[in-house]
Amino acid sequence: MATRPPRVAELLLLLPSLLLLLLLPQQVVSDPDDEACLSNLRSSLTDPNGSLRNWTADTFAAPCNGFTSYLEGVTCNNGRVYKLSLQGLSLGGALSTSLANCTNLQSLDLSSNALSGAIPPELASLLNLAVLNLSSNRLSGRIPPELALCSYLNVLDLHANLLTGLIPDQLGLLVRLSTFDVSDNRLEGPIPALLANRTAVGGAGAAALPRFNASSFVGNKDLYGYPLPPKRGGGLSVLAIVGIGVGSGLLSLVLSFTAVCVWLRVTEKAAPMPGEEGKISHLMPDY
Repeated sequence: MATRPPRVAELLLLLPSLLLLLLLPQQVVSDPDDEACLSNLRSSLTDPNGSLRNWTADTFAAPCNGFTSYLEGVTCNNGRVYKLSLQGLSLGGALSTSLANCTNLQSLDLSSNALSGAIPPELASLLNLAVLNLSSNRLSGRIPPELALCSYLNVLDLHANLLTGLIPDQLGLLVRLSTFDVSDNRLEGPIPALLANRTAVGGAGAAALPRFNASSFVGNKDLYGYPLPPKRGGGLSVLAIVGIGVGSGLLSLVLSFTAVCVWLRVTEKAAPMPGEEGKISHLMPDY
């Protein structure tokens, strides 16, 4: 009876074919949402230095090839855009609302550019976002409270912009937040208690949340509350008090000088002229 060849020999014969399949590049179909995200972002930006010269329609059609990308500042993961790093490229323009289409995005860094306009609330659709760095731009308007929906946020850096209004209380609900910076803006009002006095999560014995010190909030003259000084009272400033004192002194001096002048004028009119005494006594009746 003929014996079958060992299975080990069969596997060895198949090994070269398996290795060849592993070495072949994986062709991943581009996600249409990523294409819309990148193409609309490019349309909303100005690029004076030509840093985005390879951001063209051809590359938007297939921005990722497995774990690699042909686009400047784009990193892919399994055929999807998961990181955008375009910091320090002198980019202008505004943030496109279509960034929300990059639904697999985990890191967005557009810091140290010249971007203007508002922060789109649509960024709240990026549910996997862990890093959002829009610092050192010219962004204005309010901080969208919708950002609190990005529950995986670890880094939220918005410092050195022109942002106004209140810091949304909802941001204090981001329990994974380890870096938070809104310094050097035009923010006002109280610092949310959930950001200023962070406590442990899960009760006693649980790990404490990172506390943010004053450096996260300085440079906003109308912002107050711990860890910044409390709200300033509505009393007069030292300069105003000094001004009132000086003004009162000058007014008193002017009034005194005027009073002396009036008194001298009245006294001068009441005094008899030389040689008039005899005439006056001559006209007086005898008693």
